[in-house]
Amino acid sequence: MLSIVIPTLQAAADLPAALACLQGGNEIIVADGGSADATGDIAAAVGARVIDAPRGRGAQLAAGARQASGEWFLFLHADTVLASGWRQRVEEFMADPRNTGRAAVFRFALDDGSPAARRLERMVAWRTRALGLPYGDQGLLISRAFYHEIGGFSPLPLMEDVDMVRRIGRRRLTVLDAAAVTSAARFRRSGYLRRSLRNLFCLGLYFLGVPPWRIERIYR
Repeated sequence: MLSIVIPTLQAAADLPAALACLQGGNEIIVADGGSADATGDIAAAVGARVIDAPRGRGAQLAAGARQASGEWFLFLHADTVLASGWRQRVEEFMADPRNTGRAAVFRFALDDGSPAARRLERMVAWRTRALGLPYGDQGLLISRAFYHEIGGFSPLPLMEDVDMVRRIGRRRLTVLDAAAVTSAARFRRSGYLRRSLRNLFCLGLYFLGVPPWRIERIYR
C-alpha cells in the first residue's frame, strides 16, 4: 500500500484539486495543524483520514508518517497537483527492489504560463539535478524502511524538506518523469524575483547554521 501524507493549514482553497488526482486505493492522511476553515471536512468527504498534529510542516509530516500503514510513503503539499501519469511512474519505482534504499521526487512545475514561471522551473530542475536539493513542493516518495533508517522528518518549522534530502543524499535520489504542479499564487503575489531571492537567502542562512526558527521569522 502507498500512504500519501499531506500537511495542511487553512488549505480549503487548494486541497480539493490536490485530492482529486489521488483517488484509487491509496491511504490518504491529512495531518492538519489547526485549520479553522473547511480543510478537515473536504478531506473527510473523499475518504481521507484527518489527524490533528502540532503546527509546523515538519511536525505534521512526521505525525502523518507515524499514522501511515503503507510500506511506501508519498509526502505532498496541499497546493500541489500531480499530473497525469504520476501513478505509473510511482508504481514502477516501488516495484524495483533496489529502490527500497532510495527516494524519488517529481519534476517541479507551476500552474502559470508566464516566462517567469518557465525560468523558475528550469532553475529548480538544475538545483535538483546538480545539487540534489529538491523542495517539498516536488513531493517525496520513500519506502517506510528507508524513511525510518534515516530518521524521518525532523519537527522543524522550516527547511524540513532540505534537512530530509540532505540525509537522503543526491546519489540516492531520483526524479520521476511526471510533474508536480504547484500553485504559483505566492510567486505572483510576492513577485517571482523577490520571492526566489528570499528563498535563496533563507537557504543560505540554513547552510550557515542559523536555526530554522530564526529563518522562519524572515521567511514569514
